[in-house]
Amino acid sequence: MGTDMIIKIAGIGLLTFIVCVILKRSDRDDIAQFATLAGLIIVIVLVMDMVGGLFDTIKDILSL
Repeated sequence: MGTDMIIKIAGIGLLTFIVCVILKRSDRDDIAQFATLAGLIIVIVLVMDMVGGLFDTIKDILSL
């Protein structure tokens, strides 16, 4: 896992936080909740891709 993935996840979190603050201050709490959910789903997809790569690497190492 490189630092680029950590920076991507942190960037998505920061962007999600900024969008949610802006939306909550404009009384759009429901849309802010959807924005938070979208950011979480994006991060989960990135992490799932990393876990898939880990399993492929383990499979190659063990020659299965």
